[in-house]
Amino acid sequence: MLVMILEKVPARVRGELSHWLLEPKTGIFVGHVSARVRDKLWEKCIEAKGMGGVTQIWSTNTEQHFEMRTAGDTTREIVNLEGLQLIRISRQSSVLA
Repeated sequence: MLVMILEKVPARVRGELSHWLLEPKTGIFVGHVSARVRDKLWEKCIEAKGMGGVTQIWSTNTEQHFEMRTAGDTTREIVNLEGLQLIRISRQSSVLA
């Protein structure tokens, strides 16, 4: 399973992802693709994201059963704590919410 979350990216990035994944809600894409396709989609998104941000989450054989990565201007930060990936919300973004 692959989930990609796009924030404030150009429309063409969403169009590219829609060829491979379903978009159940604006900016959120889900699907099942190979690791090679997942990495290629990641590369395309980070090259074309402009001032926006991209988060990618995929199933894997770890203790949490998934991994995450982000690029660009996202509202959350991934923190690795003793092998676990956690999410940190900055004070600035929590004040704006």
